[in-house]
Amino acid sequence: MKDLKQILQNECYGKDLEQRKHWYSPAATAYQQVRPRYPQAIVDRVVEITQLSADSSLLEVGCGPAIATLAFAKLGCQMLCVEPNPDFYHLAQQTCESYPNVELQNCSFEEWQLEPQCYDAVLAASSFHWVSLDVGYPKAATALRPGGHLILLWNKELQPSYEVYQQLLAVHQTHAPSLNRPYEDSATQAAILDQLGEMAIESGYFKEMQSGHLEVEVTYTVDQYLMLLSTYSPYVKLEAQQRQTLFAALREVLEQNGKTIQLSYVSAFHIARPT
Repeated sequence: MKDLKQILQNECYGKDLEQRKHWYSPAATAYQQVRPRYPQAIVDRVVEITQLSADSSLLEVGCGPAIATLAFAKLGCQMLCVEPNPDFYHLAQQTCESYPNVELQNCSFEEWQLEPQCYDAVLAASSFHWVSLDVGYPKAATALRPGGHLILLWNKELQPSYEVYQQLLAVHQTHAPSLNRPYEDSATQAAILDQLGEMAIESGYFKEMQSGHLEVEVTYTVDQYLMLLSTYSPYVKLEAQQRQTLFAALREVLEQNGKTIQLSYVSAFHIARPT
């Protein structure tokens, strides 16, 4: 766990707040278009466990371009969604414009004016690891009503088959050796996500963790896959010319295998109650 926390310190919440606010701006539209949605089976299980309904009040932390938001807005519950990135905020406004029960605020969770014991659930979809540890868990716990739930949703990075991974690894070693990362099979992805969920319990502010995960398989075009890579932090931080050269080489290898690529990832949820 110490290693995972150190990784998050270096890559996510350890960044300056202003840097975090604008981190995804260059890839905001791509993020909305190609990042995977959360499987309905995961959403249904979360709603079943938490008993969310049209009468519920939900706070979403870091809603991004509203990828997970609509699945809960459709319940009819009142939602307040805070999103620090201005580009994501405007995309979320467009996405949610037909849901008057959804209110959006363009601010970070750290900056958000705390409303104690006002929410039945606090939702964070692949975002809570961007919030400072000393703020996120205590603030979320305080915002919850008695009997409320912290809901953490996760989609792990989409992975090609191991054979294709090896082909792409050779390209990375040539053009961006800093991005070389071990292949993560579904068991490894699930274990990493479970570690992220357990951080809520280790914080001391939450208890009674319930969790589940689902392996998902999808097909992307080569264009969609390269666009997807552009939304992942290691690629976001590359210099533009290096990223362009890398992606051209990746495209050449990918198109040798056809116009599409088979990908898989683990989607998961963690639900806990405040202590």
